[in-house]
Amino acid sequence: MSVDLSVVVPAYNEEERLGPTLDAICAHLRGEPGRWGDWELIVVDDGSTDGTAKIAKAAAAEEPRIQVVSGDGNHGKGSALRLGVLSSYGRRVLITDADLATPIEELDRLDKQLAAEDSAAAIGSRAHPDSRIEVHQRRSREWLGRMGNRLIRAVAVPGIHDTQCGFKLFDGDKARAAFADSRLDGWGIDVEILRFFRREGWPVTEVPVRWSHQAGSKVKPLDYGRVLLELVRLRARAVRPVDLAVTGLFLLASVLLYKGLWTDLDRGYLADAGSDQNQWEWFFAVTADNVAHLRNPLFTTLQGYPDGVNLMANTVMLGLSVPLTPVTLLFGPTVTWALVLTLGLTATATAWYWLIARRLTTNRWAAALGGAFAAFAPPMISHGNAHPNFLVLFMIPVIIDRALRLCEGRNVVRDGVLLGLFATYQIFLGEEPLLLASMGMLLFALSYALVRRDVARTAWRPLLRGLAVAAGVCLPLVAFPLGWQFFGPQSYTSVLHGDNMGNSPLAFLEFAGRSLMGSDEGADPLAFNRTEQNAFYGWPLVALAAAIVVRLWRVALVKALAFTGVAAAFLSLGPKFRIPYTDIVLTGPWRALAHQPLFESVIESRVALICAPVLGVLIALAVDRLLATRERVNRAVGLAAVAAALVPVLPTPYPVRERAEIPAFVTEGMYSAYLSEGESVVTVPLPSPGNAEALHWQSATGLGFPVAGGYFNGPWGPERMGIYGATPRHTSNLFNDVRSNGRVPVIGPNWQAQARGDLAAWRAGVVVLAPQYNDVALYATVEKLLGRPGKRVGGMWVWDAGAERVRG
Repeated sequence: MSVDLSVVVPAYNEEERLGPTLDAICAHLRGEPGRWGDWELIVVDDGSTDGTAKIAKAAAAEEPRIQVVSGDGNHGKGSALRLGVLSSYGRRVLITDADLATPIEELDRLDKQLAAEDSAAAIGSRAHPDSRIEVHQRRSREWLGRMGNRLIRAVAVPGIHDTQCGFKLFDGDKARAAFADSRLDGWGIDVEILRFFRREGWPVTEVPVRWSHQAGSKVKPLDYGRVLLELVRLRARAVRPVDLAVTGLFLLASVLLYKGLWTDLDRGYLADAGSDQNQWEWFFAVTADNVAHLRNPLFTTLQGYPDGVNLMANTVMLGLSVPLTPVTLLFGPTVTWALVLTLGLTATATAWYWLIARRLTTNRWAAALGGAFAAFAPPMISHGNAHPNFLVLFMIPVIIDRALRLCEGRNVVRDGVLLGLFATYQIFLGEEPLLLASMGMLLFALSYALVRRDVARTAWRPLLRGLAVAAGVCLPLVAFPLGWQFFGPQSYTSVLHGDNMGNSPLAFLEFAGRSLMGSDEGADPLAFNRTEQNAFYGWPLVALAAAIVVRLWRVALVKALAFTGVAAAFLSLGPKFRIPYTDIVLTGPWRALAHQPLFESVIESRVALICAPVLGVLIALAVDRLLATRERVNRAVGLAAVAAALVPVLPTPYPVRERAEIPAFVTEGMYSAYLSEGESVVTVPLPSPGNAEALHWQSATGLGFPVAGGYFNGPWGPERMGIYGATPRHTSNLFNDVRSNGRVPVIGPNWQAQARGDLAAWRAGVVVLAPQYNDVALYATVEKLLGRPGKRVGGMWVWDAGAERVRG
């Protein structure tokens, strides 16, 4: 059986409106029999409890082309439409609401559009500039509708301005295919059907219509919330099983890497983290404390007392530490630390996988391999010891994708706004990674523009317009935080990292210490420390990348990737570098950037991180082609070569050591008896980048006391140059020297006066010495400085040194 037109009307408790609606539809279709041909009118009773079914059956008795279909109860508009459309036989299918808010005469417009544009669907749109709204809804309902449609466009069907108008004409076969695939039962069915059409590449055209709000509408304010929930279900359903499998594998790999930390959250400490785990746990704890007490999250005096710490000028990752406040308050900062590392690494790998699968490869497993390498590459694993701001990079692929959309020029304003919001969020995750990613994107864009000038001529205008929109969105949002960072209390100009922070050329060929085939003996001499092994891709992978570039050189993308990777590698060598095995020192390209604003604070060896996604994409492209080839020998040899290059750089689990126990003096709050308002705890030695146990004492016990000194970035000297830790004083330097060499210096009146002055500057309430390396020499030094012995309290040596008594 086949008819020219099917009209589907869902009805629930419509006894007052259904009769006139059916009469109007029948009259219109009978009026032009030559145009509409054979037609059918399907009324779907969605479990009505009034006389709706009776009215529909009475109409069907008078007009045989009316059919009544009943469900087994009230399930919602989506269920009713699915039942009605799948019962239809029309070459075209019109769905319309029972209230005829859009008059049936508007079918003429939709039918002309469907034929003229060769569309698969012509949908009524109240948002079209030529539409006429004859009777408006209440302002609140219209506002909710507009907001809902904007959200729907953003997350489901970009470009369609009105998905919810209940007047749509479809190609019949395509409509039945879409509704057969649908699962939503509520108001979100419109979005699900339009997404299906988009996914299949079937054109959808919005058509201006007349529309009048009808009293007694079944759409309630809460229904907008239900639509949002259905959108969540819709997005979840769009995820392919392979996507879930890949993400699950990424999560498993991340958990295995950090298994030592997870199995002992109370005492476990990443062995190669230095003092950074203590610092990061403190960052999470102090942010949660500021949020819980509604204090400024950009500043604190709990460390570096009394001057304090500019938190915005430090890597506190407010984009995660703020939303994870409940986790930190409930379970402690160590749990937050472990979650950020594990889930951040998983999210980063998933984001790279999503970008590669979306834009570059047809095989999802090839994309998974590329995404895995981009996230689990040796330099990423190195930063995974201590720098979550360089590990949690899931926003970078999202930003790249939005920039590519700008180049397409489809919706410059929308994409520019989203890019601005994404960049804003990344700033609160990590500014230096965003700077490095911007460098990589710029290198790629310039090289690709040289290779594909035709693409560049088309893309540069929408890209620049979109970037202007993004800047207009981002800058007002970050103006105050960045102003606080660069000009607020305890701000600084740039960070002193010292010389020789660039990579050696050998660092690209050597294996990292935590790689399967690596060793600390081979990697340590080539890196600043084990958290800064910023290259170490291994010679087999470098050779594989070169072979891929040669084999795929005709591909413009490969040329641009090759230039980007090589340029980033050279920049990472620093202002000067030595040719291996010679005494020849050459000027590096980083010299031109070394003293420029922003770049002067960058550790130049980190620029090699750009090579990780470059290599990941090259691997994905090569594997995608190998899996698609029919030459079994070539496929086997190629995949074996990829495996031989990747296996040596597989990461191994992070080693964990047992952290020192917190003294009872801290855990039992004994310090409170020694501290008055505005006084600090002075530890011997003071917390610093080399030893920040005092930060763990604070974060693990509720931040009950401030400490002098600390491990953070702060200003030093009249130039306000950035250094790691608080401004050193003579007494703090003395403590560090004694702990290092174990020798007690000669202490005379000058040293004692200096100590009193420094304790006054720190507003010391108590001086404490915990058990540690060279603690005997440290005790003797403090005893001579203060002129009295300490008391053994709660597992520590304690000297009562209230600020008022020191000044007296």
